[in-house]
Amino acid sequence: MTLPRIAVDAMGGDEGVRTMVSGAALARRRHEDCRFLLVGDEPRIKRALDRHPNLRAASEILHAEDAITGEEKPSQALRRAKSTSMGKAINAVKAGDAGAVVSAGNTGALMAIAKLALRTIPGIDRPALAGLLPTLGRNDVVMLDLGANTDCDARNLLQFAIMGAAYARIACNLELPRVRLLNIGSEDTKGTDTLRDAAAQLKAAARDLDLSFDGFTEADKLCRGEVDVVVSDGFSGNIALKAVEGTARFVADLLRRSFASSLRSKLGFLISRPATELLKHHLDPNNHNGAVFLGLNGIVVKSHGSASALGVANAVALTARLLEENLTERITADLGRLGADSLRGKRANPAEVAG
Repeated sequence: MTLPRIAVDAMGGDEGVRTMVSGAALARRRHEDCRFLLVGDEPRIKRALDRHPNLRAASEILHAEDAITGEEKPSQALRRAKSTSMGKAINAVKAGDAGAVVSAGNTGALMAIAKLALRTIPGIDRPALAGLLPTLGRNDVVMLDLGANTDCDARNLLQFAIMGAAYARIACNLELPRVRLLNIGSEDTKGTDTLRDAAAQLKAAARDLDLSFDGFTEADKLCRGEVDVVVSDGFSGNIALKAVEGTARFVADLLRRSFASSLRSKLGFLISRPATELLKHHLDPNNHNGAVFLGLNGIVVKSHGSASALGVANAVALTARLLEENLTERITADLGRLGADSLRGKRANPAEVAG
């Protein structure tokens, strides 16, 4: 199967061209069907391609002199979109010259430019940023929104759940994803009116969709493997994500400090090294890299700014899979199964959740 080209914003991320091109090359070695449009400073990209002849044969370069910095506000980035690598990569998707875009650049700018250029799928009010978190279960957990929308109503949360379930069926190989809303408790009476309203709407909608709605979940259970899709507004979701990431770094640093504290600890490290290496692999964000802006007329994947070549390769591989499995079309089909009346989000009776 020949996939549409993936546009890579080669200027984004902490390391820029070298890491983005190396990551694309690694992805190409793993997936020979991948073809690329590398967007950025042409001389620098050509020099990077000299090390990766396999990628050069499957790539074209779109020159862009400018790059959006991490400090730029979305409004500033929008004004410069036409001349920047990020803006040109997204516009390549809009023009049909690429099927998806991967960028490790400024998240707010990426969201603003993509939303303006690609627009949202009919039936979706706002795009949502979805990511994968490691769990103790058989698969990762999809979490959204991770910061694109700080204030959401019940209809937004319903739409996020539909998109998150479609994404989980592809990314996690699930036929019937278990979906829950993030709340301060699992009881039906807990949380805001918006959350209880969303729960009632989602319970009704689940009858027509390939998902299982299991009510609410709390933040301490995100990585237990008991749920496949966690839905939240962007404010709460981003805080929960940062707490999980911070805890992972704390545990890793604490173990490192403990093993270095004495000779006995160093010997203990040698004995337990297989287990600690497994832990390191599980917690490494490069192994879960690639957050997706769901709900756009095109696939936009955000790589972590500090991602290594391996992390970029994983983000590209995820992008290729979403193209192959027709993520956008699947979301559109699920929205069509519900119909316009369900998506208008008439206020439901929260008591129905307990029914």
